[in-house]
Amino acid sequence: MNKCVFLDRDGVINKDNPNYTYRIESFEILPGVLEALEKLKAAGYLLVIVTNQSGIAQGIYNQQQMEACHAYFQKMCSNRIDHFYFCPHHPTVTASIARKPGTLMFEKAIAKFNIDVTQSWMVGDRGRDIIPARQLGIRTIQVGDEIETGERADLQVERLLEAVPIILT
Repeated sequence: MNKCVFLDRDGVINKDNPNYTYRIESFEILPGVLEALEKLKAAGYLLVIVTNQSGIAQGIYNQQQMEACHAYFQKMCSNRIDHFYFCPHHPTVTASIARKPGTLMFEKAIAKFNIDVTQSWMVGDRGRDIIPARQLGIRTIQVGDEIETGERADLQVERLLEAVPIILT
């Protein structure tokens, strides 16, 4: 079985934008992210992004724009991401069990990559990232402090790079 670090995208990998990040020129990779991914990959972790991309359902941007951002990020991180799972739905437009805090994106990755959840981690910046991981028995780390008290992760850091020594020990 494989060990994995699941990563939220906006707010963990790139600067979060309340108006959505869907243009390459606006895709600002956060400090330390590339180094963190390099260290995690070198330690044998699969790296899987699980991200809600509800701006697609809302007509703000399209899937091709999102995929262009992902391709750009893959180039910048030397193709270290093993897979991007995204949910394009938004509850005001169409419901989906794939949307976090649902567990479907995680479950797809677990099945596809034969992931051992007891050796895996989720790093997110919102309760909707932490809830599904916790339901599946995945340890959790939150970036920042904007998570509601009842949904806080097991551990807290300011940036992804600070999570690396925690994950590796």
